Amino acid sequence: MSGQPTPMMQQYLALKREAGDALLFYRMGDFFELFFDDAKVASGVLDIALTSRGEHGGEPVPMCGVPVHAAEGYLARLIKAGCRVAIAEQTETPDEAKVRAKREGLPSSKVLVARDIVRFVTAGTLTEEALLEPRRANLLVAVAPVRDGIGLAACDISTGRMELEQCRPEAIDAALARLGASEVVAPDDWEDAPFGTISRPRSDFRSEEGEARLKALHGIATLDGLGDFTRPMLAAAAGLVAYLDHAGRGKLPFLLPPVARSTGAHLAMDAATRTSLEILQAQGGGREGSLIACIDRCVTGAGARQLAEDLSAPLADAKAIEARLAAVHHFHADPLLRADLRAMLRQAPDIGRALGRIVAGRGSPRDLGQIRDGLSEARRIRDILQSSPDLPELLQDATSALGGHAALVDHLARALVASPPTERQQGGFIAPGYDHALDALRETSGNARRAIAALEAKYRDETGTPSLKIKHNKVLGYFIEVPAKHGDKLMAPGSGFSHRQTMAGAVRFNSLGLHEEASRIAEAGGHALAAEEAHFEELVGEIFAAREAIAATAAALARIDVSAALAERAVEDDWARPEVIDQPCLEVVGGRHPVVEQALARGGERFVANDCRLGNDDRLWLIGGPNMGGKSTFLRQNALIVLLAQAGSYVPASSARVGIADRLFSRVGASDNLARGRSTFMVEMVETAAILSQATERSFVILDEVGRGTSTYDGMALAWAVVEAVHEQLKCRCLFATHYHELSRLADTCDALSLHHVRAREWKGDLVLLHELAGGAADRSYGLDVARLAGVPQPVIKRARAVLDKLEKGRAETGGLAAGLGDLPLFAVTAATAEAKVDGLREALRELDLDSLSPREALEKLYQFKAEANETKA
Repeated sequence: MSGQPTPMMQQYLALKREAGDALLFYRMGDFFELFFDDAKVASGVLDIALTSRGEHGGEPVPMCGVPVHAAEGYLARLIKAGCRVAIAEQTETPDEAKVRAKREGLPSSKVLVARDIVRFVTAGTLTEEALLEPRRANLLVAVAPVRDGIGLAACDISTGRMELEQCRPEAIDAALARLGASEVVAPDDWEDAPFGTISRPRSDFRSEEGEARLKALHGIATLDGLGDFTRPMLAAAAGLVAYLDHAGRGKLPFLLPPVARSTGAHLAMDAATRTSLEILQAQGGGREGSLIACIDRCVTGAGARQLAEDLSAPLADAKAIEARLAAVHHFHADPLLRADLRAMLRQAPDIGRALGRIVAGRGSPRDLGQIRDGLSEARRIRDILQSSPDLPELLQDATSALGGHAALVDHLARALVASPPTERQQGGFIAPGYDHALDALRETSGNARRAIAALEAKYRDETGTPSLKIKHNKVLGYFIEVPAKHGDKLMAPGSGFSHRQTMAGAVRFNSLGLHEEASRIAEAGGHALAAEEAHFEELVGEIFAAREAIAATAAALARIDVSAALAERAVEDDWARPEVIDQPCLEVVGGRHPVVEQALARGGERFVANDCRLGNDDRLWLIGGPNMGGKSTFLRQNALIVLLAQAGSYVPASSARVGIADRLFSRVGASDNLARGRSTFMVEMVETAAILSQATERSFVILDEVGRGTSTYDGMALAWAVVEAVHEQLKCRCLFATHYHELSRLADTCDALSLHHVRAREWKGDLVLLHELAGGAADRSYGLDVARLAGVPQPVIKRARAVLDKLEKGRAETGGLAAGLGDLPLFAVTAATAEAKVDGLREALRELDLDSLSPREALEKLYQFKAEANETKA
């Protein structure tokens, strides 16, 4: 490839310019090839060999490739690594290319098969089953900062769900954290775009275009019937549809009518709170150890996705919450119904995602079968629910969405085989008896194959060659093969065989009879495949026409699964149905942390339950006590109880009365954010500032160890001021854990503040953490005892105790926290070690039973003590 690039490389480079920063999968026969830097990136991510092909600019061209039939697995790994991929397919056959060359007056040997990018594969535009996580939604989000606010449009094209919302600029991070998008697109002139956002032209984000796109998508003249959409929402919708149009190369995926998300309809949580409470992901990464991993008992992928959505956006409307709780209660109270229903749901395929693939033009016969089986199972579930008395309103609505597909299900049942294949190119998915003409073509093809077998036997007899075989491959089609030593017999004039190919150990021939039978097979097979393809398109058309009703059925099955799963989880650990009211209170009896309780149970330990009662006169709890005593667990468990109750779930408690919160804040623990130039203390202060500026009287706040990241005086002053601000200005429900004993004095001036502590006691010199909450201030923090439990060396503990005694004596005499430090000698490990040895000698002498020693033993002890004393002196 030195000098002028070859036509193939010219074509590749043109497509690569169009692909931009996406890796280009360039189709060459049975492989997708990658070149230049794309090849280097892909070979590293996929751990495949990096080779080269020719030269470009005097340098070898790096190259790697993946088989077309296995491309999905490789795509999954590339997408997971953060790559975007452009798929360049051959858009004509070699024969079509030759016809085109002749038409254009070009030599057929010089013509290049036309290729074009048919699709961009990105994290937010996946529909393939192998590329998606069954229990996780796959959201693409477009953000449109405009003059009136910031619009967000979110969709999961694997199911068609789409929602629009508007938020304030300061709330965008919280909104994106709630959505947990796989991919975010935004205008290229947005300076505050989050890291990793895909930039698109600002012209894509015009509200007028968004309105026109949505009308055209859903075939309506006005959007009034869909909802009240603001200009920022429509601008975001425009950007979303434009990106989908770009990724699909003009073919849009399945999109349901958008739903407008109203402000205040859900419990608001910022990104820090979601991370702290580990709702969908543990802080160490991954699902294990998160809230959803602890409570998810859904038996379908769609149900698990719905549960994740419920936990990410709990409700803030009492009526809607009560509707969900009533559905859970119905299954909780009827274990037989719950068991039967869950058994049926296990058999139901993921029809939402199968529908998404079909409507997007990426469907398979297997997807048609999933729609058939899923809708059939939905009918059975509808029948069992309709026979259940006193069905709550939410389940009544879901049940009504499960019917209405009888004709489609019956048609699919007649048309498809029991287990349709994933690929449709080879046919075999239309059931016998559905199309008599197709059956005849199959019979012809089958008869021809039997004729070929008879022909093979005839030729063996005629030639006297028992080893003669009739074979088939993609290049030659059908041919006759004999060992090389018998080749002369068939080459003889008048034998009726024509020579085709000589191999190292065999010779291949054709015959008129074989040609006729092969032609019959090919013709019948081709007609059969064409007939099946026509039936496939017909069935896809029927499903497309019913797409919104099928999507409603999928959503209903997911909601039923969530309700039954939450009932199952409640039964497992005796969770209680919460009473949800529109008053600022929280009354929890026997509350537990679900994740911690589950972890302890695995080790055979019991979780210690605690009560919590917050009201108008007692809305701020100041909680002290030792580290590891359970303060952070107590804070988080009550936040999770609020979250679960507002999500419509039973809660881990003996009983609970939950006043609806508009916002939930958790500042428990912090870590460095070095990428943004923030220390641990800076992160703590940013999170605290967000609480103080955004919380309202209806919010629920948990704060742990505010001020511990700086000096003692600064930290205590900050904690003092924050407590006062929460009490006097925010006036919200708050659990505040601290080690600053001085804060207990605030109980004298803050009427709605009460003091509490986690209990601990010493037993035979050891610290026993009881994990129980009690009223009143903590007497001390037991910090040195916890340090000893953690394995801090004894000399260090002894020295720390001496320093603590000096500090406390100075404070008692002068009232100053740091008084008495002036004459305290510097810490020295050697001195502390010597002191520890002296203490050891004293302890040994104290425990010595002189009356039980013989004279010889007493003399030996004396020598031993003297030797140890000399070591101490040295």
